[in-house]
Amino acid sequence: MTGHHSWGYGQADGPSEWHKAYPIAQGNRQSPIDIDSARAVYDPSLQPLVISYESCTSLSISNTGHSVMVEFEDADDRTAISGGPFQNPFRLKQFHFHWGTTHSQGSEHTIDGKPFPSELHLVHWNARKYATFGEAAAAPDGLAVVGVFLEIGKEHASMNRLTDALYMVKFKGTKAQFRGFNPKCLLPMSLDYWTYLGSLTTPPLNESVTWIVLKEPIRISVKQLEKFRMLLFTGEEDQRIQMANNFRPPQPLKGRIVRASFKA
Repeated sequence: MTGHHSWGYGQADGPSEWHKAYPIAQGNRQSPIDIDSARAVYDPSLQPLVISYESCTSLSISNTGHSVMVEFEDADDRTAISGGPFQNPFRLKQFHFHWGTTHSQGSEHTIDGKPFPSELHLVHWNARKYATFGEAAAAPDGLAVVGVFLEIGKEHASMNRLTDALYMVKFKGTKAQFRGFNPKCLLPMSLDYWTYLGSLTTPPLNESVTWIVLKEPIRISVKQLEKFRMLLFTGEEDQRIQMANNFRPPQPLKGRIVRASFKA
Protein backbone atom coordinates (compact mmCIF):
# COMPACT_ATOMS: atom_id res chain seq x y z
CA MET A 1 0.00 0.00 0.00
CA THR A 2 1.63 3.20 -1.14
CA GLY A 3 0.87 6.90 -0.92
CA HIS A 4 -2.69 7.48 0.26
CA HIS A 5 -3.14 3.69 0.64
CA SER A 6 -5.60 1.87 -1.55
CA TRP A 7 -8.69 0.66 0.27
CA GLY A 8 -12.02 -0.70 -0.78
CA TYR A 9 -14.81 -3.07 0.18
CA GLY A 10 -13.38 -6.38 -1.03
CA GLN A 11 -12.00 -9.29 0.96
CA ALA A 12 -8.40 -8.08 0.79
CA ASP A 13 -8.92 -4.31 1.13
CA GLY A 14 -12.25 -4.07 2.99
CA PRO A 15 -13.26 -2.65 6.39
CA SER A 16 -11.70 -5.47 8.43
CA GLU A 17 -8.29 -4.58 6.92
CA TRP A 18 -8.44 -0.79 7.18
CA HIS A 19 -6.87 -0.64 10.65
CA LYS A 20 -3.52 -1.76 9.21
CA ALA A 21 -3.07 1.46 7.27
CA TYR A 22 -5.41 3.56 9.45
CA PRO A 23 -4.97 2.57 13.11
CA ILE A 24 -7.70 5.07 14.15
CA ALA A 25 -10.10 2.42 12.77
CA GLN A 26 -9.90 0.93 16.27
CA GLY A 27 -10.40 4.31 17.99
CA ASN A 28 -12.96 5.34 20.59
CA ARG A 29 -15.42 7.24 18.40
CA GLN A 30 -15.70 5.26 15.19
CA SER A 31 -18.71 5.16 12.89
CA PRO A 32 -21.13 3.82 11.91
CA ILE A 33 -22.87 2.33 14.95
CA ASP A 34 -25.98 0.34 15.68
CA ILE A 35 -28.49 2.71 17.29
CA ASP A 36 -30.31 0.95 20.11
CA SER A 37 -33.47 3.06 20.17
CA ALA A 38 -34.40 2.02 23.71
CA ARG A 39 -31.01 3.10 25.06
CA ALA A 40 -30.91 6.46 23.26
CA VAL A 41 -31.36 9.34 25.71
CA TYR A 42 -34.04 11.93 24.95
CA ASP A 43 -32.41 15.35 25.39
CA PRO A 44 -34.95 18.19 25.55
CA SER A 45 -32.12 20.73 25.21
CA LEU A 46 -31.43 19.58 21.64
CA GLN A 47 -32.72 22.19 19.19
CA PRO A 48 -34.68 21.28 16.07
CA LEU A 49 -32.47 20.81 13.04
CA VAL A 50 -32.56 23.78 10.66
CA ILE A 51 -31.74 22.92 7.07
CA SER A 52 -31.18 25.91 4.80
CA TYR A 53 -30.58 24.55 1.33
CA GLU A 54 -32.50 27.32 -0.44
CA SER A 55 -29.89 28.77 -2.76
CA CYS A 56 -27.89 25.65 -3.03
CA THR A 57 -25.46 25.19 -5.89
CA SER A 58 -24.61 21.66 -6.94
CA LEU A 59 -21.65 21.43 -9.28
CA SER A 60 -20.89 17.87 -10.33
CA ILE A 61 -21.62 14.21 -9.93
CA SER A 62 -18.72 11.75 -9.83
CA ASN A 63 -17.79 8.11 -9.30
CA THR A 64 -15.09 8.10 -6.62
CA GLY A 65 -14.40 4.39 -6.98
CA HIS A 66 -16.08 3.94 -3.58
CA SER A 67 -19.43 5.68 -4.07
CA VAL A 68 -21.25 8.22 -6.20
CA MET A 69 -20.88 11.80 -4.97
CA VAL A 70 -22.52 15.13 -5.73
CA GLU A 71 -20.38 18.14 -4.84
CA PHE A 72 -21.48 21.69 -3.97
CA GLU A 73 -20.07 25.17 -4.07
CA ASP A 74 -19.23 25.94 -0.45
CA ALA A 75 -17.90 29.50 -0.56
CA ASP A 76 -20.53 30.82 1.88
CA ASP A 77 -23.08 29.69 4.48
CA ARG A 78 -26.09 29.82 2.15
CA THR A 79 -26.30 26.04 1.97
CA ALA A 80 -25.97 24.98 5.57
CA ILE A 81 -27.43 23.21 8.56
CA SER A 82 -27.73 24.73 12.01
CA GLY A 83 -29.69 24.19 15.21
CA GLY A 84 -29.59 20.63 16.50
CA PRO A 85 -26.54 20.17 18.73
CA PHE A 86 -24.58 22.83 16.82
CA GLN A 87 -23.33 26.26 17.90
CA ASN A 88 -22.26 27.23 14.36
CA PRO A 89 -23.79 26.64 10.94
CA PHE A 90 -22.12 23.83 8.97
CA ARG A 91 -21.78 24.21 5.17
CA LEU A 92 -22.77 21.48 2.76
CA LYS A 93 -19.76 20.10 0.85
CA GLN A 94 -21.04 16.90 -0.78
CA PHE A 95 -23.44 14.03 -0.49
CA HIS A 96 -22.96 10.38 -1.39
CA PHE A 97 -24.65 7.01 -0.86
CA HIS A 98 -23.92 3.53 0.48
CA TRP A 99 -25.93 0.54 -0.75
CA GLY A 100 -26.06 -3.25 -0.89
CA THR A 101 -26.28 -5.93 -3.57
CA THR A 102 -29.64 -6.93 -2.08
CA HIS A 103 -32.37 -5.05 -0.20
CA SER A 104 -31.45 -6.78 3.07
CA GLN A 105 -28.30 -4.68 3.57
CA GLY A 106 -26.58 -1.54 2.36
CA SER A 107 -26.87 1.10 5.08
CA GLU A 108 -23.97 1.84 7.42
CA HIS A 109 -25.94 2.74 10.54
CA THR A 110 -28.49 0.21 11.73
CA ILE A 111 -31.48 0.73 14.02
CA ASP A 112 -32.00 -1.95 16.67
CA GLY A 113 -29.83 -4.23 14.56
CA LYS A 114 -31.84 -3.62 11.38
CA PRO A 115 -30.05 -2.43 8.23
CA PHE A 116 -31.71 -0.53 5.38
CA PRO A 117 -31.06 -1.07 1.66
CA SER A 118 -29.19 2.25 1.39
CA GLU A 119 -28.04 5.32 3.33
CA LEU A 120 -27.51 8.87 2.12
CA HIS A 121 -24.78 10.98 3.76
CA LEU A 122 -24.86 14.78 3.51
CA VAL A 123 -21.42 16.01 4.55
CA HIS A 124 -21.04 19.51 6.07
CA TRP A 125 -18.12 21.42 7.59
CA ASN A 126 -17.63 24.05 10.26
CA ALA A 127 -16.53 27.03 8.17
CA ARG A 128 -16.88 29.51 11.04
CA LYS A 129 -14.07 27.80 12.89
CA TYR A 130 -11.90 26.28 10.14
CA ALA A 131 -10.49 27.78 6.95
CA THR A 132 -10.85 24.74 4.70
CA PHE A 133 -12.78 21.51 4.49
CA GLY A 134 -9.50 19.60 4.92
CA GLU A 135 -8.69 21.44 8.14
CA ALA A 136 -12.20 20.85 9.47
CA ALA A 137 -12.03 17.14 8.58
CA ALA A 138 -9.05 16.77 10.93
CA ALA A 139 -10.74 18.52 13.90
CA PRO A 140 -12.97 16.87 16.52
CA ASP A 141 -15.78 19.38 15.89
CA GLY A 142 -15.05 19.96 12.22
CA LEU A 143 -17.72 17.97 10.39
CA ALA A 144 -21.44 17.29 10.60
CA VAL A 145 -22.93 14.46 8.58
CA VAL A 146 -26.66 13.95 8.17
CA GLY A 147 -27.55 10.31 7.56
CA VAL A 148 -30.83 9.44 5.83
CA PHE A 149 -32.03 5.85 5.45
CA LEU A 150 -33.54 4.72 2.16
CA GLU A 151 -36.12 1.96 2.05
CA ILE A 152 -37.94 0.32 -0.83
CA GLY A 153 -41.36 1.71 -1.70
CA LYS A 154 -42.87 3.78 -4.43
CA GLU A 155 -40.76 5.82 -6.80
CA HIS A 156 -39.14 8.95 -5.35
CA ALA A 157 -39.84 11.57 -8.02
CA SER A 158 -37.03 13.95 -7.01
CA MET A 159 -34.51 11.12 -7.02
CA ASN A 160 -35.04 10.52 -10.76
CA ARG A 161 -32.86 13.44 -11.78
CA LEU A 162 -30.04 11.81 -9.82
CA THR A 163 -30.62 8.17 -10.81
CA ASP A 164 -31.02 9.25 -14.46
CA ALA A 165 -27.55 10.84 -14.32
CA LEU A 166 -25.78 7.73 -12.97
CA TYR A 167 -25.08 6.30 -16.43
CA MET A 168 -22.69 9.23 -17.00
CA VAL A 169 -20.48 8.17 -14.07
CA LYS A 170 -20.58 4.41 -14.44
CA PHE A 171 -16.79 4.05 -14.19
CA LYS A 172 -14.41 4.98 -11.39
CA GLY A 173 -12.88 8.41 -11.91
CA THR A 174 -15.65 9.75 -14.15
CA LYS A 175 -17.33 13.08 -13.48
CA ALA A 176 -20.16 15.05 -15.09
CA GLN A 177 -21.70 18.48 -14.62
CA PHE A 178 -24.72 18.29 -12.31
CA ARG A 179 -26.08 21.74 -11.59
CA GLY A 180 -29.17 23.06 -9.89
CA PHE A 181 -29.95 20.00 -7.79
CA ASN A 182 -31.32 20.81 -4.34
CA PRO A 183 -30.86 17.94 -1.86
CA LYS A 184 -33.67 19.28 0.33
CA CYS A 185 -35.87 17.07 -1.87
CA LEU A 186 -34.06 14.01 -0.47
CA LEU A 187 -35.03 14.70 3.15
CA PRO A 188 -37.98 13.06 4.93
CA MET A 189 -40.92 15.07 6.29
CA SER A 190 -39.82 14.65 9.90
CA LEU A 191 -36.39 15.90 10.98
CA ASP A 192 -36.44 13.96 14.28
CA TYR A 193 -32.92 12.65 14.80
CA TRP A 194 -30.40 10.78 16.89
CA THR A 195 -27.00 12.37 17.42
CA TYR A 196 -23.64 11.08 18.64
CA LEU A 197 -19.93 11.80 18.24
CA GLY A 198 -18.27 9.65 15.61
CA SER A 199 -16.02 9.48 12.60
CA LEU A 200 -15.81 9.32 8.85
CA THR A 201 -16.93 5.84 7.78
CA THR A 202 -14.25 5.62 5.07
CA PRO A 203 -10.49 6.06 5.34
CA PRO A 204 -8.89 8.17 6.75
CA LEU A 205 -11.67 7.50 9.35
CA ASN A 206 -11.01 10.79 11.16
CA GLU A 207 -12.88 11.18 14.45
CA SER A 208 -14.22 14.57 13.38
CA VAL A 209 -17.94 13.97 12.81
CA THR A 210 -21.00 14.95 14.80
CA TRP A 211 -23.55 12.55 13.37
CA ILE A 212 -27.20 13.42 12.81
CA VAL A 213 -29.11 10.26 11.90
CA LEU A 214 -32.69 10.99 10.84
CA LYS A 215 -35.31 8.67 12.30
CA GLU A 216 -37.65 8.72 9.31
CA PRO A 217 -36.45 6.99 6.13
CA ILE A 218 -37.22 8.10 2.59
CA ARG A 219 -38.56 5.65 0.01
CA ILE A 220 -37.21 4.86 -3.44
CA SER A 221 -38.32 2.24 -5.94
CA VAL A 222 -36.50 -0.99 -6.73
CA LYS A 223 -35.87 0.38 -10.22
CA GLN A 224 -34.21 3.49 -8.80
CA LEU A 225 -32.01 1.48 -6.43
CA GLU A 226 -31.02 -0.86 -9.28
CA LYS A 227 -29.46 2.12 -11.06
CA PHE A 228 -26.98 2.54 -8.19
CA ARG A 229 -26.05 -1.13 -8.56
CA MET A 230 -25.15 -0.53 -12.24
CA LEU A 231 -22.19 1.59 -11.15
CA LEU A 232 -18.70 0.07 -11.07
CA PHE A 233 -15.86 0.16 -8.53
CA THR A 234 -13.51 -0.07 -11.51
CA GLY A 235 -12.23 2.14 -14.34
CA GLU A 236 -13.01 1.78 -18.01
CA GLU A 237 -9.86 -0.26 -18.69
CA ASP A 238 -10.27 -2.64 -15.75
CA GLN A 239 -12.18 -5.84 -15.29
CA ARG A 240 -15.67 -4.77 -14.22
CA ILE A 241 -16.60 -5.04 -10.54
CA GLN A 242 -20.12 -4.00 -9.56
CA MET A 243 -20.28 -1.16 -7.03
CA ALA A 244 -22.40 -2.41 -4.13
CA ASN A 245 -21.97 -3.43 -0.49
CA ASN A 246 -19.90 -0.27 -0.12
CA PHE A 247 -20.66 0.04 3.59
CA ARG A 248 -18.66 -0.29 6.78
CA PRO A 249 -20.35 -2.44 9.45
CA PRO A 250 -21.32 -0.95 12.85
CA GLN A 251 -18.43 -0.22 15.21
CA PRO A 252 -18.27 -0.59 19.02
CA LEU A 253 -20.01 2.19 20.95
CA LYS A 254 -17.22 2.31 23.58
CA GLY A 255 -19.29 4.11 26.17
CA ARG A 256 -20.68 6.82 23.90
CA ILE A 257 -24.15 8.18 24.53
CA VAL A 258 -26.61 8.47 21.66
CA ARG A 259 -29.03 11.35 22.21
CA ALA A 260 -32.49 11.62 20.67
CA SER A 261 -34.23 14.87 19.74
CA PHE A 262 -37.60 13.19 20.24
CA LYS A 263 -39.37 11.22 22.98
CA ALA A 264 -39.43 7.52 22.16
